[in-house]
Amino acid sequence: MSVPTVAVVICAYTQQRWGDLQDSVESAKRQPNATEVVVVIDHEPELFLRATARWPELLVVENAEDRGLSGARNTGVALAESDVVAFLDDDATADDDWLAHLVEALSRPSVVGVGGRATPSWPTATGAGPYPDELLWIVGCSYTGLPTEPGDVRNVIGSSMAFRRDVLLAAGGFRSGIGRVGNQPLGCEETELCIRIAQADPTARIRFEPRSNVSHRVSPDRVAMRYVRRRSYYEGISKAVLSRRVGAKDSLSSESTYLTKVLPKALFRELGRLGRGGGTRAVAIVSCVLGTVTGYAVGRFLGGVVVASPAPAPVAVQPVGAP
Repeated sequence: MSVPTVAVVICAYTQQRWGDLQDSVESAKRQPNATEVVVVIDHEPELFLRATARWPELLVVENAEDRGLSGARNTGVALAESDVVAFLDDDATADDDWLAHLVEALSRPSVVGVGGRATPSWPTATGAGPYPDELLWIVGCSYTGLPTEPGDVRNVIGSSMAFRRDVLLAAGGFRSGIGRVGNQPLGCEETELCIRIAQADPTARIRFEPRSNVSHRVSPDRVAMRYVRRRSYYEGISKAVLSRRVGAKDSLSSESTYLTKVLPKALFRELGRLGRGGGTRAVAIVSCVLGTVTGYAVGRFLGGVVVASPAPAPVAVQPVGAP
């Protein structure tokens, strides 16, 4: 079997992450398996000029579709010339063997997509803040509740993933109207894509490869209870949109186990650690559940993505007793 060519697509939307973007692009350039690196700027003209000047040797383009991560990724897929398209977040730095492990997983003909592991890089001053490991999805990282061994999964994490380009094109790419737009913390665009691929071809396999790792930087504003509530609320809205598009059974199959088994276990563990940070983490878990459920209800009721809706008001929860 011939070695596939691989394009790494990195999408960026703000100059506030310029340092992170440089680290991300340079880590992509170091990948031995990378045939091409494509940088897509999401409707930010000054950032486009800055990136073009910084990397004249790379393909740096503007998002040709609607503003948002889905459109930016589709632009990169359309312009890439490789067999495989890998995606790396603009605030994630890839390990030197990151891409090699993704490509190896795609060597099986039935595997059409693969995702890796994302390890949080916390701000020095705050550390992990209110986050137990079960809530690391809020900051785009691998969390307790995910598989720990290589295997088939429903969907991958967006900060570190790769797909066969022909499969992406046949599926119509990432759908607009779902997923992150600017700093609005919506999500689920990669989940929707993976489910749609599987529904179209039940033999298609999506794999998880934990040896493929990226370091995902967490900005200081995200290490706060306010962001936990806000991100959870918009995740609920995203799940509501996802369930309308691909059906509740597929869109919530993994979440039901997470909600009924993983989070209750985490909550009881943290309640047993009162005085050692457990109280704060217990509040974060409860706030996450309430925020997500509220967002899901709002999304189902309104029937569309509510990008301007405020996050729910802080919920006062005493870290004692069981919920």
